[in-house]
Amino acid sequence: MKYRVLILIIGLGIFSWAVSLAAQTKAAPVARSFAAPKTPWGDPDLQGTWTSDDCIGTPMNRPVNLGDKLYYTEQELAQRESTLAQQAKNDKQEFVADNARVGTGPPGHWGERARRPCKQTSLVVDPPNGRTPDVLPEARTRPIPEGAGNNNPKADSWEDFSYYIRCISRGVTGSIFPVIYGNGQNIVQAPGFVTILQEMVHEARVIPLDGRPHAGSNIRSYMGDARGHFEGNTLVVETTNFLPNKTGIGLNGGGLPTSDALKLTERYTRTDPNTIAYEVMIDDPKTYAKPFKVAFPITQEPGYQNFEYACHEGNYAMFDSLSGARALERAAAAKTK
Repeated sequence: MKYRVLILIIGLGIFSWAVSLAAQTKAAPVARSFAAPKTPWGDPDLQGTWTSDDCIGTPMNRPVNLGDKLYYTEQELAQRESTLAQQAKNDKQEFVADNARVGTGPPGHWGERARRPCKQTSLVVDPPNGRTPDVLPEARTRPIPEGAGNNNPKADSWEDFSYYIRCISRGVTGSIFPVIYGNGQNIVQAPGFVTILQEMVHEARVIPLDGRPHAGSNIRSYMGDARGHFEGNTLVVETTNFLPNKTGIGLNGGGLPTSDALKLTERYTRTDPNTIAYEVMIDDPKTYAKPFKVAFPITQEPGYQNFEYACHEGNYAMFDSLSGARALERAAAAKTK
């Protein structure tokens, strides 16, 4: 009798473990059979305008308390879906509420919104804790340029500001990672080439597929030197030859600037008519202790298109910030006389 009880207890334990495991993983994407379309010359067809809007607000690094939990549960996703629906409703209001706080920003409907909740708890998916690896001691000495949102920036020179703030570049990853607007990626294909036109900062990456080697190490640029090939239905793009100390891996290319050793390996896999699974392996042995991977879906949405990104034309921020800093310095100097 006691052996039957013991077997029953063990069986209940295994059942409880299985239920718990299913509850933790049931929000993970389900693999589906999908016949990827082909171009007239036989390459997987990735053409169209894609956006990372659905993962707007997803943190780069996973909150520590979530541990190795990559996906939200169905219940958590339902709560987030309700929040998105309320946000969409608020965006349609013609007038703000009578007691609303006055601000200088545009109305809510001018921004971009996720259309469905992002299933991931972080953009970083590897290592399993969803957090960027440790920064090497030498890399910590690099100055981090001032980004948006700093109301008291150090403004000795225009070089103290990020390349994004200066309307120059967000780098490769900064151009596709989801931010508050401008997340479009227009992919155009031709025999032997793929071109990716970023919506924000309007950079075009022309990627050869013919197996040619990378340019010499003395030829470098903000967006690097890209070479691509197809592995089955996946476009694989390897990019090297970056200029050092220009942009980082953070949103809008912010954060700690990367080195001349940076290599990015991107993978674009169409998983259904309106979704591409995007991932990028970031390998910078002069900056991070080990490589790490960021991944998220990009989608085609009805009516979405890349808009003109006019930045330099209206960028008075450099003049205002630098002239303001000089005025503060003159005022401080006058007090010491």
